[in-house]
Amino acid sequence: MDAYDEGSDARHGPSGPDPRRALPGPEPAPDDPADAPRRRTGPPTLDDPADPPAAPDDPAAGPPAPAAGPPSEPRTGVAALSLRHRIGAAVALVSVAAGVCVHLGMTFLHVAPANTVSKEHSRTIEDWIYPEFEQNWKLFAPNPLQQNIAVQARAEIRTTDGGVRTTGWYDLSAQDGRAIDGNPLPSHTQQNELRRAWDFLIATHDDDNRPVGLRGTLSEAYLRRITVLRLDRADAVGPGGVVDRVQLRSRTTQVPPPEWSEEQVSTTPEYRTLPWWPVPEDEARGGLG
Repeated sequence: MDAYDEGSDARHGPSGPDPRRALPGPEPAPDDPADAPRRRTGPPTLDDPADPPAAPDDPAAGPPAPAAGPPSEPRTGVAALSLRHRIGAAVALVSVAAGVCVHLGMTFLHVAPANTVSKEHSRTIEDWIYPEFEQNWKLFAPNPLQQNIAVQARAEIRTTDGGVRTTGWYDLSAQDGRAIDGNPLPSHTQQNELRRAWDFLIATHDDDNRPVGLRGTLSEAYLRRITVLRLDRADAVGPGGVVDRVQLRSRTTQVPPPEWSEEQVSTTPEYRTLPWWPVPEDEARGGLG
């Protein structure tokens, strides 16, 4: 039988794998650059390997796989901020530290005994300390304050019909106390304005309530304006009235000792009454000059 006979023993070609089971794919075009390196004209040699490895800088090879290791912990705190924010935090920290150092230095020079530095820079130190950072040593030894001092005032009012009337005593210190009581952030004016004005007056007047030097006259003008303003706020003047004169006094009582103490003090109040002060016309309405 020849190859074209249809018998069971007919030969269909040389022995080997059935060509129908592995059909070759389409041949790449001769000018295809992707397959150009794979085309060979002869058997492979040692200098021409069948599959050369990809070069390290070959883009087709992709980035190298990272080395295996323990996972890094996430950054926290300042380290987690960007460089710009870290610089800002450092500048803020240095500014705060410098401010604290300056404040401590100014406070030390203010409370320390007079020396060359404090004398030369006394104006700068006072501008820094007063009024917010004032150091009042009356709370401590050797002379702690053991008295309650209340400043009271009254006025003579010129009425619209030409008459004159005298008001009762207004407790100006009690007004400040009511404004401070229960207030978590009382103002500096409510706490210190009247008290400092009265201390200024007492320090610049003699025992007969006469001013000593220009500071004594200045203390009178300062306290007089405060008094007229306070009386105006309390509506002591009345409609159409004008303040003609004001008078002040202090009511001093001793702080009672504790129950376990054997100390005996008098609880009777003591008064120091100042003379009448005429109010200039430019201060009579509202206390503004």
